[in-house]
Amino acid sequence: MADNMRAIKRRIKGVNSTKQITHAMELVASSKLRKAREKAEARRAYFDEMIQTVKELASQQTGKPTSPYLMKGQGKKSLVIVITANRGLAGGYNNNVIKLALSHRENKDDMSFMVVGKKGIEFFKNRDYHVTSTFHVNTEEPSYQEARQIGEKVISLFESGEFDEVYIAYTKFISTISQKPQCVRMLPLDKDSLETTNNEKSKSISATMLYEPSEESVLEYIIPKYIMNTIYGAMIEGAASEQGARRIAMESATDNAEEMIEGLTLSYNRARQAQITQEIAEIVAGANSAK
Repeated sequence: MADNMRAIKRRIKGVNSTKQITHAMELVASSKLRKAREKAEARRAYFDEMIQTVKELASQQTGKPTSPYLMKGQGKKSLVIVITANRGLAGGYNNNVIKLALSHRENKDDMSFMVVGKKGIEFFKNRDYHVTSTFHVNTEEPSYQEARQIGEKVISLFESGEFDEVYIAYTKFISTISQKPQCVRMLPLDKDSLETTNNEKSKSISATMLYEPSEESVLEYIIPKYIMNTIYGAMIEGAASEQGARRIAMESATDNAEEMIEGLTLSYNRARQAQITQEIAEIVAGANSAK
């Protein structure tokens, strides 16, 4: 009986220590989430305007497109950029986006991967998938310079003809309790698939904007910027989603720890009560035998 009580007491102490850790991680994730969400919202206006400009320029192209960025790919070889995190303890954040990327095509021989983040790199390391490049970046606070390096590599591979389609798999931040994995096509561009990050359609600028020296030249210049900003935006959305998922996971872990402590405390009190009852019974039995 005494050994059982000591074991329960040790278990309560261990669970309580775990609860303090998960609660601290929940608070840290909440703080980082606020900063990441503000950063994501700050870039959306600029990105929406860039998308609208690309759509306008693409819509003004007549005849067969001459830009490799606009030529429709045959879909024979696809490159998928996978945005993951450097750390775990974020629920299904990493697994969900990796699973979505792998389900992009049935035949894995037609796919290659460009992996961002330690967790994604660890997943693909010992598996039979073709990985063109890996990038160790600060996934919690991504920088435009890091996105630019990835974008330059993507553009180089696409222009060389090694891939005729490029997709990016990332987790879109919707709210603190909701994050949605997405896999969207980046190249070749399709003006019908270009969407802004909000529901309001931007006003057409074709009637008031003149492009020099030509629409084709401006389009060739702006598309690489669009690619890099798309990657940067996906990394920022991923950072916010990671913190949101970690906050929810740690909150759930803290609640579970509290429930375990309550259950263990109840078991401890019952064992203690049983021990007291047994001791009283032994005292009474001893007193009766002495008479």
